[in-house]
Amino acid sequence: MNVLITEDDALHRAFLKTAVEHALPECQQVLEAENGEIAVNTVASNDVYGIIMDLQMPRASGVDAAKEIWQLNPDMRILFWSNYADEAYVRGVSRIVPSGAVYGYLLKSASEERLELAVRGVFLQDQCIIDREVRGIQQRSEDTLEGLTDSEFEVLTDIALGLTDKTIAARRKISTRSVQSRLKHLYEKLCIDGSDVDPEFGPVFNSRTRAVAIAFPRGLLNADGLAASQESMDGWLGNHSV
Repeated sequence: MNVLITEDDALHRAFLKTAVEHALPECQQVLEAENGEIAVNTVASNDVYGIIMDLQMPRASGVDAAKEIWQLNPDMRILFWSNYADEAYVRGVSRIVPSGAVYGYLLKSASEERLELAVRGVFLQDQCIIDREVRGIQQRSEDTLEGLTDSEFEVLTDIALGLTDKTIAARRKISTRSVQSRLKHLYEKLCIDGSDVDPEFGPVFNSRTRAVAIAFPRGLLNADGLAASQESMDGWLGNHSV
């Protein structure tokens, strides 16, 4: 059994290696990668049984790397180990997990004992180990009455990239009326109702930019997710005219 540790911080890699060696005496070799790009190449050229994956790394994030690795091997066991439990990361992971895959999502604040139990649970016992805080965010995002639906999250990302209603409609293959309906629902869930009006100069906020301003501190958007969305949009723009 070979385990790959993907983490850009050398001290964290050393800590994880010690934890793996202690938790998995069955492990024959601990491989290391300092970013997602190296991780993908390592998996392609080595017999890797499971991966501990940081989420925020240079060159290729943990979500991007895991997506590519799961496309190569949907049965790969991956334990995400991160400082972040914001909804953008949780959604990013949830959207790429193949059906039936064994994975985990543990915060770096977890104890060493908890980490070792998660390693054994994911790699040896076919258990999906999800941190309680992360599980709470997953459940909230799945609640269509309070959390954002996938279509509402998509339109939030699109307006954060600066897209117009017409461009969003073309990209998502829906009508502009549907775009406006999704925006309306998004504003309602973010408590943006347009009621802040000054008698002298009218509406206080632009609803689109206000939505983005609210989304960032709430963890609905982050830089990694927007960078990936920008890359996807650039590819789409290269093949379409609006």
